[in-house]
Amino acid sequence: MQLVERYLEHVRVEKRLAARTVELYSLDLQKLTENAAKAGVELTRVQNAHIRRWVAQMHGAGRSGRGIALILSGWRGFYTWLGRQGLVESNPVQDVRAPKAPKPLPKALSVDDSVQLAAYTDAEADPWLEARDAAMVELLYGCGLRVGELVGLDAAASSGARGWIDIQAAEAHVLGKGSKRRTVPVGSKAVAALEHWLSVRGQGGPGAQAALFVGRHGTRLTAQAIWQRLKRRSLLAGLATPVHPHMLRHSFASHVLQSSGDLRAVQELLGHANITTTQVYTRLDFQHLAKAYDAAHPRAHRKPK
Repeated sequence: MQLVERYLEHVRVEKRLAARTVELYSLDLQKLTENAAKAGVELTRVQNAHIRRWVAQMHGAGRSGRGIALILSGWRGFYTWLGRQGLVESNPVQDVRAPKAPKPLPKALSVDDSVQLAAYTDAEADPWLEARDAAMVELLYGCGLRVGELVGLDAAASSGARGWIDIQAAEAHVLGKGSKRRTVPVGSKAVAALEHWLSVRGQGGPGAQAALFVGRHGTRLTAQAIWQRLKRRSLLAGLATPVHPHMLRHSFASHVLQSSGDLRAVQELLGHANITTTQVYTRLDFQHLAKAYDAAHPRAHRKPK
C-alpha cells in the first residue's frame, strides 16, 4: 500500500493532476490492491494473466467497456511509474485492452409512429410552413435521404445543382457521401406533398433561390433548421421521442428491409459504399421479428404458475 500512496503523491504533486482525478486513481488502485491480495501476489509480482483475469471478472460483473478502459488506464500508469522506479521489469497492463462496447443499434421509429408523423397536419400552422415541413418529412422518410442530401436538393435540374427533384419521373437525384450520385424513387405520397409545396413555394418571399426547401427570406434551409423543425413537428404529432432526420433514414431502411428482405436494394437506396454498413439493419429487422414473436406466439412466454 505504501507504493500506491507514493504513486498518488507523485501524480498529485509532480504531475499536478486534479483532486478528482487523483481520487479516481485511488479508487482504481484500491481495487487493484484488493485483487492482488485475493490472488496472493504482491503488486510488484502481478502478471499479465492476472490483469486479464480481473478484466474478465469486471466484464462478467457488468462493468462497461468504457469503465474498464478507465480502470486499466489508471493501472497502466501505476505500473509505468513502478518501472521507472526499477521495481518491475515489465508493465503487466501494457497489452491489455478493455472489451469493446457493442455498437448501439440505430434508433428507428415503428411503422405506426412513422406513418403518424408523416400523416400529421398542423391545422394552426402557417399554410406555407406546413406545406414545406410536410414535404420534408415525406422525402426524409419516403426516400431515406441524409439531411445534407435534403438540404442540397434544388427544385429542378441545372448545371450546377448538387441534387434535384424530378417530379414527372418521381425521382430524387442526390449527391451523397464521397460526392457519389444516386437516384432514389419518390413515392406517391411524397410526390403529392412536393407538388403542393412547389405550388406555394414562391409565396415565401422575394428572391427565392433554386433550393427546393427555403426559409421565409428565400434562402436555402440549413441542416440545423431542418433538425429543429422536425423535432418540433414530431412532438406536436404526439410521438414520445423527438425525431431527428437520421432517425427517419433508419426507419426507411428498416421498414423497406422488413417488407422486402432485399439487403442489396436497401444498400443501393441508402447509397452505402459497403454492404457491411447496411447490415446493421438486419439486426433491427431481427429485433422487429423477435418482438412480433414475443407478442403473438402462444409459446413465446411460459404462463405464470
